Amino acid sequence: MLVDLTVNGRNVDLDVSSGETLLTSLRNRLQLIGTKEACVEGECGACTVLLDGKPVDSCIYSTAASAGSRVTTVEGLRGPDGELSPLQQAFIDHFAVQCGFCTPGLLVTLSALLASNPDPDRAEIHQAVSGNLCRCTGYVQILEAVETVVREARR
Repeated sequence: MLVDLTVNGRNVDLDVSSGETLLTSLRNRLQLIGTKEACVEGECGACTVLLDGKPVDSCIYSTAASAGSRVTTVEGLRGPDGELSPLQQAFIDHFAVQCGFCTPGLLVTLSALLASNPDPDRAEIHQAVSGNLCRCTGYVQILEAVETVVREARR
């Protein structure tokens, strides 16, 4: 089945089987390996991408179901000149990246939060990442990174 979508601002046509997941299409066909494969059950958030601006677990989302949609991966969060987004930079500045495996899913999820709510409080940030598992940071640095972005945006 032929599926057309926009991935990180680029129009893409893919010939996929009906059961192919968006994660498989992104990683294996488009070589966008920032999106991670972990649980393959939609439980850990490592595979999170934005589908028309909303976070989805790409490991359980069919590529066919994404036809006509806009997909944004962690690679698509960078600015037009390749510069890091303020959130990506804040993750670095606050040491919110440990092993890095969960980081792409967290960045995508939190980018969606900030797009829909540019002034979230700590509870809203914590709720937003409740579907993203991190075994290294304990989330404190992640929450602090987001709070820094929010504070900077207010200036």
